[in-house]
Amino acid sequence: MLSIATKVEQIVSESAFLTEGISLGLINLSELARQLRPQLESDLWKPVGQAAVVMALRRLSERLPQQAAQSQPIVISPRTSELTTRTELTLVTYRLSDNSNECQRELLALAERHPGSFVSVTRGVHEMLVVCSRPLIHLVESAFASERHIARVENLTALTLRLNPDALKTPGIYHGVLKKLAWNKINIVTMMCTFSELTVLLEQPQTGPAFSVLSQIVSH
Repeated sequence: MLSIATKVEQIVSESAFLTEGISLGLINLSELARQLRPQLESDLWKPVGQAAVVMALRRLSERLPQQAAQSQPIVISPRTSELTTRTELTLVTYRLSDNSNECQRELLALAERHPGSFVSVTRGVHEMLVVCSRPLIHLVESAFASERHIARVENLTALTLRLNPDALKTPGIYHGVLKKLAWNKINIVTMMCTFSELTVLLEQPQTGPAFSVLSQIVSH
């Protein structure tokens, strides 16, 4: 059977917010212990005293690395320091098949006739994800007409951060960006990465708050 200390550590480790808050001393451990007690008693099938939970949290806080305090700033490309926005995008997901590569080639060939429009194709293990400007959706539907459609999300916005190539060797570089968005209750539909770019796709109502958060990163 799990001990109180082991279960507390498990709960905290599953939340990046709790881990960081405790490591920085920002969280009242007594109040956190009070809130964790119902879950602990349910999981451990026994009464749990608040003092025991506080002690477990205090001991855990002493072992947590001071990662947040020592974290490096997000490395934006010094040449651009820019935040790029694309609006009115549509995301479509198809089941991967033997014909998927041919569908991709056909789509990209058709899209060449529409300069200035955006199209991106990502091949996963079981699915193929297509993100395109709204005027190109009929091309996607034509190229992938024989494929199994899984999901479609419309009216998305893409925000792209240009990162310094050194970011490749910086632990937690993406976590730093995503954490700032999560703290502001901004949901990400999906994300795409290249060597020096990080793009997040968001639903339209969240574009303004997300742009404000990411602009602070760029200006910083």
